[in-house]
Amino acid sequence: MSRNRKAKILATLGPASSSPNMIARLHTAGVDAFRLNFSHGLQTDHEKRLRDIRNLEAKTGHPITALMDLQGPKLRVGTFEGSKQPLQRGQSFDLRREAGQGNADGVHLPHPEIFEAVEVGQTLLVDDGKLRLEITELSADFIRTKVIAGSMISDRKGVNLPDTVLKTSPLTPKDRDDLDFGLSIGVDWVALSFVQHPDDIREAQDIIKGRARLMAKIEKPSAIQHIDEIIRLSDGIMVARGDLGVEMPPEDVPHLQKDIIRRCRRAGKPVVVATQMLESMISAPTPTRAEASDVATAVYEGADAVMLSAESAAGQYPLEAVSMMDRIIVRTEESRFYQAGLDALEVEHHKSGTDAISDAAARVALSVDAKLIVTHTRSGNTALRAARERPSVPIICVTPSQDAARQLSLVWGLHCVHTDRIDGLDQLVEKTNEIVQKSELMTKGERYVLTAGVPFGKVGMTNMVRIVTL
Repeated sequence: MSRNRKAKILATLGPASSSPNMIARLHTAGVDAFRLNFSHGLQTDHEKRLRDIRNLEAKTGHPITALMDLQGPKLRVGTFEGSKQPLQRGQSFDLRREAGQGNADGVHLPHPEIFEAVEVGQTLLVDDGKLRLEITELSADFIRTKVIAGSMISDRKGVNLPDTVLKTSPLTPKDRDDLDFGLSIGVDWVALSFVQHPDDIREAQDIIKGRARLMAKIEKPSAIQHIDEIIRLSDGIMVARGDLGVEMPPEDVPHLQKDIIRRCRRAGKPVVVATQMLESMISAPTPTRAEASDVATAVYEGADAVMLSAESAAGQYPLEAVSMMDRIIVRTEESRFYQAGLDALEVEHHKSGTDAISDAAARVALSVDAKLIVTHTRSGNTALRAARERPSVPIICVTPSQDAARQLSLVWGLHCVHTDRIDGLDQLVEKTNEIVQKSELMTKGERYVLTAGVPFGKVGMTNMVRIVTL
């Protein structure tokens, strides 16, 4: 059950990692949660992967998180005669409403919402920012731009609009169909792409209706402007540095990452750091030193999870990438600077029993040299509050809810155990002792701190902290 680390690993499944055997090997190597990327593959492909995850979960007895990542409104240019077109810096280049093959003068842009939202002077980025265009003129039929940087454009390259807020839903018809499908097969988390505004979260939550937890992907400048409200309305946050680094200056991304992690920790919401973490391991068996440092930085800052994208989905070394990420996390958490850095952030507590008990449990564990904190929770809120404290010891989350056990396996420090319903304190202590012994996280004679709610079975009733000797 136990990992010798607190930060979690979220790995993307794809062509390099979709067999039942490979999924099992990735889990053994360190993967705590699997990402199903609905930008690629068929729904039936993802259904099979989820079925393999659930079979592995049944075999190991360990709850495993399954996260579906929606594609979102991908904006792309049309196609060209000969598939690509060289451009000169300073030349005029049109983005046209009318369909047709592109040429040196312009290309079709099949997104009317862009024509309605942009203004003269704004910037458009094509192909992950390799081509930069400045809008010089607008008409009903075209957007006239000047090439500021870049020398080539080719078929169906992506378009980013760092200066523009599009008046569109982040849920395309494809996303809505995928979301209905994902919820029907039982995914644990839904990652919402290209969030711009808190209303985007409300729209998605109205569809999900509590059947999964919602993770907002922060990859648009407009989302940064509403970050506190987006965090409040979401169940978790993903710092998606790929598109965020295209739409914002690269030098802004590190401090935004740090700021978002701190805000999420204060709010008690899980936060994932994603994109290009071990990018070179797509084609190499070892990472660059800068990549190792990047993963360590996210861990030092207290991120709940770090994510592998193409490294595990399509790379040549998926197992090596997971093992490397696992080793970096372990070594970082062994550092004498790690816990001190986590403790430096003051967490503001609400005037609630759950917050008070979670805060007390962390302090008591430190005072009596307890080896574990054990939380008994039905909804998962108590476990989330316990993890928010970032205690120096692991947390075992005991829950009668299989959904909660799976969802919380993505959260920092939590070792989740799904149990039958527990109806009394004596039964809870007996069951907890059994779980703790199996975990191999402590030995007889050592102590752990137990939190629960009395009477049992009521959500939001956490009101007890107890020291137990194993």
